[in-house]
Amino acid sequence: MSKKIFLYFIAILLLLNFFCWQEVFNLVKNGYILKVYFLDVGQGDSIFIETPQKHQILIDGGPDSIVLEKLQKIMPATDRTIDLVILTHPEKDHMQGLIEVLQRYSVDYILWTGIIRDSPEYQKWISVLAEEQNQGAKIITAEFGQAITAGGVKIDILHPFEKLVGQEMEDSNDSSVVSRLFFGENVFLFTGDITTKTEQELMEEKMELRADILKVGHHGSKYSTAIEFLENISPEFAIISSGKNSYGHPTSEVLQRLKNFGIKVLRTDLDGDIKIISDGKNIIINSLGK
Repeated sequence: MSKKIFLYFIAILLLLNFFCWQEVFNLVKNGYILKVYFLDVGQGDSIFIETPQKHQILIDGGPDSIVLEKLQKIMPATDRTIDLVILTHPEKDHMQGLIEVLQRYSVDYILWTGIIRDSPEYQKWISVLAEEQNQGAKIITAEFGQAITAGGVKIDILHPFEKLVGQEMEDSNDSSVVSRLFFGENVFLFTGDITTKTEQELMEEKMELRADILKVGHHGSKYSTAIEFLENISPEFAIISSGKNSYGHPTSEVLQRLKNFGIKVLRTDLDGDIKIISDGKNIIINSLGK
């Protein structure tokens, strides 16, 4: 697909302004327990959320089709729908699995930044997005200030600070969607692959970052999870999503920082799929094993 077609598709997004529903969308059903799964997809990210009202949200999809196997284990066999898919940023280790998911599941909402990347995976992503749009999925451009509500669950979008649609980037890590999930007294912070640069910008905005559960940025890269950032978040648990890689992720520097703060660490490369259950006050964490 040519760059001209990419730009045309982006222009259509801007013209239609799908985020016309006042930057809040509601998913309304009934229930009591929040489940959050950090899926072992190798060197990549994929987080599956089931709200108390049985709404399903998938943040990123990992680097390949293994996410489909994971979803088949935690979703009912006959369930082929997902309420919301979030792509934090269009890099293969977060995006490729979502392409597979969109081709096999019916999705109501897709939230992403709309930036342009020069890669085969990005070309396929744009093609699949267009198909989803034609089938009725609502495409939303991520931006600070948006709120997603699903009964007793709320997700605030903290980053990016402005719409990035149509901007071309060689490295999209610091364009990642950062979100903060609230359920009762429990808070989760999902950081995508942001580096210390974006961490510093978030702190400079004086926004509240405290969370019980931190999804560690960029698979535990030494260029993320700064000491000051951890001080602001003050998490009890940190989840690192990583697999076999040549980058040294998670790095000894990040592991030591987490240890120094007394933060309990779980890793998908060692612990496999990680399941967190919350009733709004209490958190139970289970490693489902490799």
